[in-house]
Amino acid sequence: MRPLPTTDDPPRGGRRRRQLPIWQESILLVVVAVLLAIVVKTFFVQAFYIPSGSMEPTMMVDDKILVQKVSYWGGDVQRGDIVVFDDPGGWLGPGDARAASNPFQRALEKVGLLPSGGHLIKRVIGVGGDHVACCTDSRLTVNGKKIDEPYVLDPSVTKDTRFDVIVPKGSLWVMGDNRGNSLASPQHAGDPGRGFIRESSVVGKAWVRVWPFGRVGSVDGTRAFARVGEP
Repeated sequence: MRPLPTTDDPPRGGRRRRQLPIWQESILLVVVAVLLAIVVKTFFVQAFYIPSGSMEPTMMVDDKILVQKVSYWGGDVQRGDIVVFDDPGGWLGPGDARAASNPFQRALEKVGLLPSGGHLIKRVIGVGGDHVACCTDSRLTVNGKKIDEPYVLDPSVTKDTRFDVIVPKGSLWVMGDNRGNSLASPQHAGDPGRGFIRESSVVGKAWVRVWPFGRVGSVDGTRAFARVGEP
């Protein structure tokens, strides 16, 4: 009788696969994990933290959120979306612009394994072509429609901000939910960009809150702009 092959015998017709040393396998796994994290951050989801009270009560200081990018793959930014975007230039204050405290944290931010700072988060009020004005009966209007804004911390503060603009194509008009403590489009209307931000500067749409645990959950949208027609 022929002896049965042992586990140490090489397979017929080929050579025995050579196993990598454990340290090489560990390095390979780390590299693959980092590459996957970069791909996820670039195309799908990115983590951010809230540095200020400009979006209260919807977003509180130091909330950790995930921002998804899938919604904007084949569509445009919508009115009412809460978006994270790159600083148009001079919008960030000292607290908003705080960076990671050491090289290791900065590296983790780069690959999406640590929530990022240095961006802004606001609510989209007007998209390209919209006529946005404030205020009628303490309410802003978009294309002539009065907007009821249940998400605003103190609606009475809205009337203190005056503006009447047409949003250029490819741009957005954004405001914070905490109107009394938010430097957004109206407050930057005198800047070179006239308070508008480029749609291409949007990183993604606020999706889910992951910290603190007591407030974990999806970031609800709004139907406040449902009656607004095309400009």
